[in-house]
Amino acid sequence: MKPRMNFYQAAPETIKALTAVETQIQSSGLEQSLIELVRTRASQINGCAFCINMHTLDARKRGETEQRLYLLNAWRESLVYTDRERAALAWTEAVTRIVETRAPDDVYEELRKHFSDAEAVNLTILIGTINAWNRLAISFRAMPPSKARPASAA
Repeated sequence: MKPRMNFYQAAPETIKALTAVETQIQSSGLEQSLIELVRTRASQINGCAFCINMHTLDARKRGETEQRLYLLNAWRESLVYTDRERAALAWTEAVTRIVETRAPDDVYEELRKHFSDAEAVNLTILIGTINAWNRLAISFRAMPPSKARPASAA
């Protein structure tokens, strides 16, 4: 697969505006670990290799464990996430798949047990923003860096 364009160069002011939203979310009070889990989970759902690569690397740099990253796709079956993280991950899935889920009441009610009004809005903006980045990266074929594959043994 070949990149289609560099969207950063094509529309720098628009990307700057999206980046400003990201900067605001970073300082919103949401935990950095939660932010990276949400970004990674939404990127998994959307199949965005570029963003999965970026956000798992960022999560590791911020101290996230390999186990929690490996289990993220199956978070419901794992005990390594807090109730707050689980509520955020369920909300992430519901909002990312909004056309299918319509953000169900039970998921919203669980979210409200763990997040204030402002946190719920900030989390939802975070989810919307990573979905926007995923759509840019997938549409324009942004590629994660890759290492050369080792020669296969014959």
